[in-house]
Amino acid sequence: MAAVSRSMGLGDWVQIVTLSIVWGGSYFFVGVAVDDVHPLVIVFSRVALGAAALLVAVRIAGYDMPLTVAYWRPLLGMSILNNIVPWCLITWGQTEIDSGVAAIFNATTPLFTVVIANFFTADEKLTPGKVLGVLLGIAGVVVLIGPDVLAGLGTAILAEIAFLVASVSYAMSSVFARRFHDRPPIASAAGQMVCSTILMAPLVLAFAPPWTQTMPGWPSVVSVICLGLLSTAFGYFLVFRVIRSAGATNFSLVTFLLPLTAILLGTVFLGERLDLSAIGGMALIGLGLAAIDGRPAAALLRSFR
Repeated sequence: MAAVSRSMGLGDWVQIVTLSIVWGGSYFFVGVAVDDVHPLVIVFSRVALGAAALLVAVRIAGYDMPLTVAYWRPLLGMSILNNIVPWCLITWGQTEIDSGVAAIFNATTPLFTVVIANFFTADEKLTPGKVLGVLLGIAGVVVLIGPDVLAGLGTAILAEIAFLVASVSYAMSSVFARRFHDRPPIASAAGQMVCSTILMAPLVLAFAPPWTQTMPGWPSVVSVICLGLLSTAFGYFLVFRVIRSAGATNFSLVTFLLPLTAILLGTVFLGERLDLSAIGGMALIGLGLAAIDGRPAAALLRSFR
């Protein structure tokens, strides 16, 4: 059977936009909390809160989570690729580099996803449209944030490498998550968070034990709670839904939308004004998304036949 590229329906797009809003808030929450909470404590708190909320949801929904190695082993791998590695690197990296530079590195995730999916999937092969779309999306993020941010590149090499490794890890997890297509998304998200909590506990005890930490202020406490319940529990429920229905490459498009939604939310709720760079960046991102989706270009070609 010939492999075909997966396209998205309206429901997939709605979920991806919702996820971009939910995840966009995570950078704000981390930015607030990291001032007086250790990065490892932030990561542990968000996965523990997320696990607790999702386990309650699984219980209410009546799903079973068998206590077998076969069931939990892939969830352990997913937690390492999608939580432990990228979150530790990103949370630490945000202490070293500006959020604009971080967003650019984060926007490389679809590029890595396209390459990895090409080798490890049968229906998400590399196409010229996908490559063009990813490059347009990255260019759009640079224009959206402002080209001046490029001046900050190279000033914190280790942090920038950390963000690149995090992007590769995210890309690998997007492809890896396809194996959960036959499981309820909420159960997969809960299992992933449980594994992440277990893995993070010894790291926190070794490098940031509770008895050495000072009590954070209320803004940090509220930010960590929002990070755990909104950005993590609800966010990763959406992750497994989108990957199951739209595929790994399409799911990774959320990284293009994160800075876009941040600017639009600021315009709608804070009265901020859109400048020409923001409009140009949004246009490039839109073209990139259309190129990766493939259907607008196919419709245009049909109209000339």
